[in-house]
Amino acid sequence: MSVNDVSVPLGQRRRTELGEFLKTRRAQLRPADVGLPPGGGRRRTAGLRREELALLAGVGVTWYTWLEQGRPINVSTQVLEAVARTLQLDQAERAHLYQLAEATPRRAAVDTTTIPDGVHEVLRALDPLPAILINTRYDVLTSNEAHEDLFWEWHSLPCVHRNLIWCNVTEPTARGQMNNYDEHIRYLVARMRADYAHHIGDPDWEEDINRLIELSDEFAELWARHEVAEAQTRLRAFVHPAAGEIRFTATELAVLEVPDLRILAYTPCDEQSWTRLPLTRRQRATTSGT
Repeated sequence: MSVNDVSVPLGQRRRTELGEFLKTRRAQLRPADVGLPPGGGRRRTAGLRREELALLAGVGVTWYTWLEQGRPINVSTQVLEAVARTLQLDQAERAHLYQLAEATPRRAAVDTTTIPDGVHEVLRALDPLPAILINTRYDVLTSNEAHEDLFWEWHSLPCVHRNLIWCNVTEPTARGQMNNYDEHIRYLVARMRADYAHHIGDPDWEEDINRLIELSDEFAELWARHEVAEAQTRLRAFVHPAAGEIRFTATELAVLEVPDLRILAYTPCDEQSWTRLPLTRRQRATTSGT
């Protein structure tokens, strides 16, 4: 069963998502990570066995097996904490685990098409810093002129979706235009996976994910890892056709009026990048009065 199959009841899809997340995290742990002997050549898998995880967490093997299988069982906070601790989950992964296991209702739908006037003003004020407004699915809702100029010649193919993930995994030249491409796309998919816990069952999300999986082997492989991440200030390095390499610090700013929206701003992180930034601007026609 695919967790993105909209014909499957929401509760079952949430439990399936939880089971797949636990299995991928368990597979990443080596026996030595938790103080167990490696087991030599007799070991069929490099990761922890279910029996080992259950023993270390102090839970029943059958119960934990059912949890990974997505069966409808009750999960207490104490047990969740024991499993999270044994799996050595970080803060983002722990929050993701609780979101799925406790079946927290996803957030009420918000209208992300209505952008507060103040957000437009902030984006304009940030110029000459490139900045965009995105939602948790990484759709680009609007941008300032500095951002439009920076990525004016980004696409070698028509841009079908104004979406950061689509623009990376479907653009053949993306890897050559971004010096830390692998790190960046892995982060974007992990952020999307974390936010997906709030939107399981949302038809727009399910359709978008399924189409990406079908279209991009790269996205499908990253999505199957079940990695999650929190917002981080990150280094981004772009190769601009006129300015050369420009290095930015990417910072996210929350839009409190609409919880699913955030501003993503790029600040040059060294003197050379500040010097090269004006070279990314396009010449625009001006009109004069008579």
